[in-house]
Amino acid sequence: MQGVHGPLTTGDLVIAADFGTSGVKVGAVDRDLTLRARVVETYPLDLGPGGHAEQAPADWWWALARAIARLTDEIPDLPQRAGALSFGSQICGVVCVGEDGAPLRPCLTWLDKRAAPLGRALVGGAPQVHGYQIGKLLRWLRIANGAPAKNGMDPTAKFLWIKREEPEVFARTRWFMDVKDWLVLRATGRPITTAESANLTWLMDTRRGREGWSPRLAAMTGIPLDKLPEIADGADVVGTLTTGAAADLGLPAGLPVMGGVSDVTAAALGSGEVEDGALHICIATSAWISGFFPNRRLNVPASYATITSSVGFRPLLIASQENAGSALEWAVKMTGGAETTETLATAFAQVGEARPNDPYFLPWLAGERVPVDDDALRGVLHGLRLHHGPPEIRRAAIEGVALNIRWAYSKVAREKGVRLEGPISMVGGVAANPRFAQTLADALHRPLRVGEARHAGVLGAAALAAPVLGWSATVWEAAARLRGKTTATYTPDPDRAAALDARNAQLAVIRRNAIRSFSRTRTRS
Repeated sequence: MQGVHGPLTTGDLVIAADFGTSGVKVGAVDRDLTLRARVVETYPLDLGPGGHAEQAPADWWWALARAIARLTDEIPDLPQRAGALSFGSQICGVVCVGEDGAPLRPCLTWLDKRAAPLGRALVGGAPQVHGYQIGKLLRWLRIANGAPAKNGMDPTAKFLWIKREEPEVFARTRWFMDVKDWLVLRATGRPITTAESANLTWLMDTRRGREGWSPRLAAMTGIPLDKLPEIADGADVVGTLTTGAAADLGLPAGLPVMGGVSDVTAAALGSGEVEDGALHICIATSAWISGFFPNRRLNVPASYATITSSVGFRPLLIASQENAGSALEWAVKMTGGAETTETLATAFAQVGEARPNDPYFLPWLAGERVPVDDDALRGVLHGLRLHHGPPEIRRAAIEGVALNIRWAYSKVAREKGVRLEGPISMVGGVAANPRFAQTLADALHRPLRVGEARHAGVLGAAALAAPVLGWSATVWEAAARLRGKTTATYTPDPDRAAALDARNAQLAVIRRNAIRSFSRTRTRS
């Protein structure tokens, strides 16, 4: 079945699901892109030594089923009113799928770094620059506008890890799929991927007019292209719910299913910032600075680039950092929050005012990616004193994450065409924390506009279906309306901004020393 455009259903609600690292947010969204009901269902993440981070795909599916059942409790006629099902999800996962569509092993999530040595070997060699063999790097940059990360996060190294460590699984794998791709397969029976996921395998040609799998890049990596599914547009209807999937989800068979998007594109659409050069910041488990551009962009030293988005192959700049909400959650847990009902929306409300001798925090608990791509970096609390306790550590965590984002923002802001005037939009779960939002506004010297903080991904996924349902002419037109859904605005405080400038200057020295120290440690090991 080819992708389908144009109104083809009379339903007045979209069921949109945003699959994150810790759970799925599911909403029923109407033609004004307003959430009429929303629920969250969690699922486990299996963490282990050596960078192990896996999830069972079945857990995603049954969390979706539970969420839809809860939505139906709130909207009893939801199955009859649903016009489409649309997915957004975490990206850079690897699901090894057999001929029957069943996973052959748990998913290696984006957090899984066991393949880091293979990633470095894949791109390394002499002569090199920034850890990349120059000839390989030039070929990847020309064809794909980027290259596999050295930290093992990207699927390329994970494919090779499966090939080396689990050769029987590699041999039986019919398709390597990202998280969303497997969900679409489970829902429709059709094996597809979309451009973001394809791009980040670094096996896709992203040059305008040539978008598709690249035999040359496949030959460089040793990954057979016949194990990769067809690339479809995320705004196309790629299939309909099978009888079995419909029974699982309590929805009618034949319900249209969209191609879907990654979490980064879902957040971009959900932020409403769809004009070229308009940036937004997403703060969730990880963080990223992102925005659409009219052409490909690349910054090798700072480890970011545009990827090819799922909607019309439009370039989407992503400067992704590994640690944000996860680092804040760690700080809460380490200061007694594990025994309370504290959430990230409230945990930092009573920490008091910042003081000049507060400790400094480098939030690299899972390595870092932008603007330094190094999985060996680790978190640092610098300058602890005897009188420091939970309030000081929590203040340091808020400030450290905000200044880490400022570090990446300082690179992205130099891109030609970036819009630097006016508020910058922030979405993601951590955006609901007023203390963090104000600190980031102060750190960036720029007003922050908070949209539908926890549910931008749901709204962005829903926007994909707007043209199909006749709600708008294009996905972009629908998404642009979301910019008006502002829930809070934060204006920089001049005194606090100046204090953070001074703290950031000292943190830059600490950061440089830490990077050198971790680099020497890896060299010795």
